[in-house]
Amino acid sequence: MHMTGIRWLIMLALISAPSAGSAQSPGDTESRIRASLTESAAAWNRGDLKGHLADNADSLSFMTGKGPVVGKNKTEESLRRAFFRDGRPLQSLRFEQVSVRPLGQRHALAVGRFVLTGGGLPERSGWFSTVWEHRPEGWRVIHDHSS
Repeated sequence: MHMTGIRWLIMLALISAPSAGSAQSPGDTESRIRASLTESAAAWNRGDLKGHLADNADSLSFMTGKGPVVGKNKTEESLRRAFFRDGRPLQSLRFEQVSVRPLGQRHALAVGRFVLTGGGLPERSGWFSTVWEHRPEGWRVIHDHSS
């Protein structure tokens, strides 16, 4: 094979190879986001609020009944005040009826129901929608609307 043929094969291989930022399959996207939600609830339940928010972007916008909270640190402060005492959650968290829908190659929408139980308090539940963005470090929540 002469040099032009080798160059052509190398170029074809480079063009055909998936890049680090290439799109994931919808099934892979869904399984990764579901796994993140499972770990997020587990972290909450063991009192690890930073772990609960680990899959959130630093620039997260979190919608509350009083309006948006912008930033992961401010969201952490807000959740700590409302749902934690002495470093422990007031109630256990689980997610139900979760569905994940890709929104193009780098974004996805996850919707579902959150349920807070136990702690001698009435069960509280509501619906959430989260917008996820695929970044070099993995899938991150960029917007959370829970009500």
